[in-house]
Parts: sequence; C-alpha cells; structure tokens
Amino acid sequence: MALPKKAQIISAVLLVGAIGGVLYFNRPESSASIQSTDDAYVHADFTTVAPQVSGTVETVLVEDNQPVNKGDLLATLDDRDFVAAVNAAKAQLASARAGVASLQAHLIQQDTVIRQAQAAVAADEAALKLAKVNHARYRNLATDGSGTVQAQQQAEAQLSVQLASRDKSQAGLQAARQQVDVLKADLEKAKATLAHAQAALDLARLKLSYTRITAPISGTIGQKSVRIGAFVNAGKPLLAIVPLEAVYISANFRETQLARVKTGQTVEIEVDALPGEALQGTVQSLGPASGVSYSTVAPHNATGNFTKIVQRLPVRIRIDPDQSAAAKLRVGMSVTPSIRIGE
Repeated sequence: MALPKKAQIISAVLLVGAIGGVLYFNRPESSASIQSTDDAYVHADFTTVAPQVSGTVETVLVEDNQPVNKGDLLATLDDRDFVAAVNAAKAQLASARAGVASLQAHLIQQDTVIRQAQAAVAADEAALKLAKVNHARYRNLATDGSGTVQAQQQAEAQLSVQLASRDKSQAGLQAARQQVDVLKADLEKAKATLAHAQAALDLARLKLSYTRITAPISGTIGQKSVRIGAFVNAGKPLLAIVPLEAVYISANFRETQLARVKTGQTVEIEVDALPGEALQGTVQSLGPASGVSYSTVAPHNATGNFTKIVQRLPVRIRIDPDQSAAAKLRVGMSVTPSIRIGE
C-alpha cells in the first residue's frame, strides 16, 4: 500500500536529515572553522628574585603589587662584612703591587751589579796581563843571571794571585747574570700574586654589590616575603616580578582540534573576569609535546587494559598590542580563546 504523498515527503526529509546528521557528527573535529577551548589561562614569564649572598635584610624599598623598572633598588643587606672584605682585598693588592715594584727595582739594581762585575773582570784581565809580562821578564832575567830567584818567585806568585782574582771576578759576573733569571722568575711569581689579589678584590667588590638587590626586569611586585631584620640565604626567593605588559595566553586544545591550527591565525579571547569585553590575539606557537609528556611518571600504561584518552597540547597566543582591556589582565585569569581557522 503506497503511502500518502505528504507522508512520503516527511519520510524523505527525515531520511535526508538523518543522513546529514550522521555526516555532521561524524566529520573530523578539526574541520570546524573556529576552534575554541575553556582550558586556557593568562600567563607571564615572571622572574623570581633571590639574593646572591647571605645576610641580614637592612632595608626593604618596595611593597606588594608595586610597579618597578629594571634596575630599581628593591632591598639592601647589611654590608659591613663585605666592606671589610673589600678593604682586606685592597690591602693585599697594595702589598702585591709593592712586591712587584720591589722586584722591578732589584732588576734595575742588578744591571748595575753586572756592570760592576764586568768592570772587575776587565781590571783583573789587565792586572793578569801585567803579571804575565812580569813573570816572563823575571824568568828571563833569572835564566841569564841578571835577576834573582826571589824576584822570579814573586812574579810567579803574583801571576797566580791575578789568575785567581780573574776567576773570582768571572764567577761573580756569572752569578750576577744568573741572579737576573732568578729575579725575573720571582717577578713573574709576584705578578701572578698581583693578578690573584686583583681578582680577589674584584670578587669582594662583586659580593659587596650583591648586598644591593635590584630589579632584573620591569614589572609588578608579587609574592613578597622579604622583611627587615630577617636573615636570608643565598638563592632563597624573596619576591617575584611579573611583567604584566608581556602577558600571553596558554591554551590547552584537544589534539583532535589542531590539524588546521597554524601560527599567525587570529584569535578572539573572552576573559571570565571581563564580561562583555573581547580581546584580539594571534597564534604565536604550538607546543612540542602534551602536558603529561613532561611528567616524571609516564602516563602510558604498556600492560593490562588500555583506555584511549584524547591528549591536550598547549598553544601560545600573543595578545595584540594597543588594546585598553589588556591592561586589566592578571596572571592566572581564565579565558576562552577562539581561533579563526578560515582566516
């Protein structure tokens, strides 16, 4: 029995709708022209400030939520021990410089000693030459009977004395020259001591500068725990500086949403704390791994039953400049970004 025409039309419409519904709900999630998530938050690369030396806090110059600029003085530590260390290092440096100057003076003096030794050798050479002439003359005189044996013996003794004196002078000259090498070695050692003293002074001054804790970046003070009179250890966090002018959105999208997400796509951002206001942003980058991939204990179970769980990957979204509402953003706020895939 044929159905009435109206019933046929209704059946056809229902059939087409059912087929369309099946096709619609079975299409990939990434095919949508807009991809959004409510698993997104405002972030900032804030900096934790910690002292580089231990000491007692002397002054605190900032308050919670106070804006600061890079280089502003935040707090100071008691610097008396560090000033004393600098003074001691200065004394060591002065002593090392004096040692170098003394050895340099000794080297100049040694040049004079060498010249004296050379003069003594020259004088002994001349005296030795005369003694040799006298020795030869008295020996000839004694041979032909014109001279006495005593005179010959005196000439021989004088020659021996002059030979010994020349050898002594030559040894003194050699020792004076060798002393130059000794003094040069001592001078190099003194210069090394001077360099060490200079490095010690630089280190002492550097540690003294660490007693003045300054802002490494511009931003707003948060999580301040530093107090006057408290003893702080090197590396212990005192406060954080949050650069609110450089906040960004970190959105965790399902992996099934990301097939067509690319850097540079526009994003509309709804902020829970700012109802009725929408910010504009841009996809800056896609994370290299899902959040659970960084966990210490691997979430992937290789044994037993397996339940597939859709993973989420972080997408970093830059806030476009020149938006007044952006100044109201604070780190940790919940947002809902919508990426326009078609654009």
